[in-house]
Amino acid sequence: MQYLVAYIATAVVFLGIDYVWLAHVSRGFYAERLGHLLMEKPNMAAAAGFYAIYVVGIVIFAVAPALRTGSLSTALIYGGLFGFFAYATYDMTNFATLKDWPPSVVMVDVLWGTVLTGVSACLGTYLTRLAIS
Repeated sequence: MQYLVAYIATAVVFLGIDYVWLAHVSRGFYAERLGHLLMEKPNMAAAAGFYAIYVVGIVIFAVAPALRTGSLSTALIYGGLFGFFAYATYDMTNFATLKDWPPSVVMVDVLWGTVLTGVSACLGTYLTRLAIS
């Protein structure tokens, strides 16, 4: 039950923060640099699949260890590292294989993935501890 609560809490935090980032904060940044590659409407099924799988990774690699140790800093650090490696893999692969993949997108996206995942793991851990105590 603890891991289901952790999954839901982490998913709500991750989706909420990422929605604000994608829909409001960085919309112009990505459109300016990747507009020629973007679809008119995102493939929501693929996006849902990413979010569902990615949050499992956050719980396994950051939230669960933090719940075991009782340390929010564990969640923040492990979450940040998980985000860094996952987003760097995506962006560096695109940079290596796609024409016109901007270095600025690599830097911003990897930084965003690191911060977003670390914060989501930390808040997901905090909310899980609140809910199960």
